[in-house]
Amino acid sequence: MEFEDGIYHVINRGNYRANLFASDRTKGAFLKCLGEACEKTGWRIHAWCVMSNHYHLAIETPQANLVDGMSWLQGTFATRFNRMRKEHGHLFQGRYKSLIVDPGDGLGALCHYIHLNPVRAGLCEVADLKLWPWSSGKWLSHPKERPGWYDPSESLRHAGDLPDSAAGRRRYLGYLARLAGDEVVRKKLGFDGMSSGWSIGSREFHKGLLMDHKAYAAARALGDDGLAEAKEEALQDLMSQMLKKIGVTKTQVAAEGKFVGWKLAVAATMKSRTTVTNAWLRKNLAMGSIFEISRQVAAWNRNPSRKLQRILA
Repeated sequence: MEFEDGIYHVINRGNYRANLFASDRTKGAFLKCLGEACEKTGWRIHAWCVMSNHYHLAIETPQANLVDGMSWLQGTFATRFNRMRKEHGHLFQGRYKSLIVDPGDGLGALCHYIHLNPVRAGLCEVADLKLWPWSSGKWLSHPKERPGWYDPSESLRHAGDLPDSAAGRRRYLGYLARLAGDEVVRKKLGFDGMSSGWSIGSREFHKGLLMDHKAYAAARALGDDGLAEAKEEALQDLMSQMLKKIGVTKTQVAAEGKFVGWKLAVAATMKSRTTVTNAWLRKNLAMGSIFEISRQVAAWNRNPSRKLQRILA
């Protein structure tokens, strides 16, 4: 189920529970892919944690694009990982698990659950979360390290309307320390169900989702052409806007070379802003093979035309 402004707890593990993220280099590579995915999709991340064999993400999707974004994130990470290790094959145990989260009663508690993940695993103490590099707990404690796509506000709000100040951030760590030692409160917040089932939140929220799910299932039973058409229309609109900016007609698209500069500029810009595929670019920009598109766009990004970048910005 995808929604505009939807919130999800996304989880996945290494294939056969392998320690996919055993090295800091691999964790860093995954985090880099996550940042790129957020730039492409407009996602906001409220909390994240990368462990040795799995990850947790609290994702908000202003557009209904969880599936596209996750496909890009995991596919791109897998390609880079296999290239780096000179290996091939599946990295993750499956597609991924995504639980729909109640923004009112579920999101803040989920953020605390994710931040306490390394504490539960014995990797660090609560007091050390401000220095532990593989969760958003460090970013929450150090504002200058935060990228634009990370939002700590719900963690602070749910812990007692704490301000995003040095004092408020210290109080948040104190809140997590109390939570780590209070099983009754953790159960009340629903920690036992944070990684199971299909939704996180109040009973009323769950019931509402069931009603929405019936309507969604009914729409899908008629075919998902409407969803595909909406995505296609958005990509076509974006491409048309770019062509108009640089003064290129549809006739020129078909007539000019497969990898002329303006085509590479349009392709690179679309790839930076969306999850568009090379197959789509090949078809709609009359470009070459999907593999050559990747190579040519990468080369253009290393040495772009500043003029075209300014025009398409």
